[in-house]
Amino acid sequence: MTKKSKIKEDTAIGLTLSVFFGIGILLLTAIQRTGNVSQSGLDHFLFGKPASLVAEDLMVFSITGILFIFTIVAFYKYLKVISFDPNFSTSSGVPVKALDLLLTSLTVLAVVIGIQAVGVVLMAAMLITPAAAAKYWTDKLLSMVLLAALFGAISGVSGAFISYVAPSMPTGPWIVVIISMIAIFSFFLAPKKGIISKELQQKRNKDKILEDNILKLFYHLSEKNDDFFANRTLSEMMEKRKMDQIQLKRGLKRLISYRYLQKDGENWKLTEVGRAKGKRIVKLHRLWEVYLTNQLQIAPDHVHEDAETIEHIITPEIEAELEKLLKYPEMDPHKERIPY
Repeated sequence: MTKKSKIKEDTAIGLTLSVFFGIGILLLTAIQRTGNVSQSGLDHFLFGKPASLVAEDLMVFSITGILFIFTIVAFYKYLKVISFDPNFSTSSGVPVKALDLLLTSLTVLAVVIGIQAVGVVLMAAMLITPAAAAKYWTDKLLSMVLLAALFGAISGVSGAFISYVAPSMPTGPWIVVIISMIAIFSFFLAPKKGIISKELQQKRNKDKILEDNILKLFYHLSEKNDDFFANRTLSEMMEKRKMDQIQLKRGLKRLISYRYLQKDGENWKLTEVGRAKGKRIVKLHRLWEVYLTNQLQIAPDHVHEDAETIEHIITPEIEAELEKLLKYPEMDPHKERIPY
């Protein structure tokens, strides 16, 4: 449809699914009205019947599975390229159409084999869920493929075991339940990409930005009279920079625990380590403003907000490159001294 007409791929998929789903419902209704539903095998086709598998079926599955593995190993490099960059594959002389047909054929054969085990309805879950779960644990395709295979094997063995221990439990649905549990666990608890991990990382980033802003605030208050270890009150800080008072107090408490600040009664002051940290943040902020003004020709009154963001993520390597590129400027675009 997409090659012979102007219909886009997503529209073609929607049309195909709608048409064949309608045909399926029509056939299902016709079969149900015959009064002989159980003998039609429709329930086995939809939900699978692994208990009916015999030794010959297992032999066919094993041989086909081994052929799948050898095929994927042999063509892995090409399959990876056509999956992620078909245009590059075409320009490199790779037979994209043939390999695409091979990949599609492998997928279809895997679905056909899995239908008898878990059924056509649950096979969709088994085809997608292991890869979706594995994606949360790694950024490498090979590792994802191996993890997806491992998750699929664990769910298959676990579902069959539960069905064996509790005979009234169907195998196919339990296989999908197990892989779904693995996927949910991955979605929430994967070390780097999991939802909880991302939330914690986001909280850490917010805390770091708040702490950097407080140290920068102390430095700004101190550089006017060159007294970096003077006591500062809460109202003085709030007057200099508008911040939520509760968050400010939490940030001050953390900075005391990091020994960047000291508390003197109801006042706070920088330590030597805190002064050095605040000095670097101010330096990065002003260096970035100079970079935006000199290198990108941005007006001085448009660079502050961008510098407020980028100052927290500039690495020592980028800092050294900025200093070298800008030739150690003494003043920023707002005529404020850059501390070195």
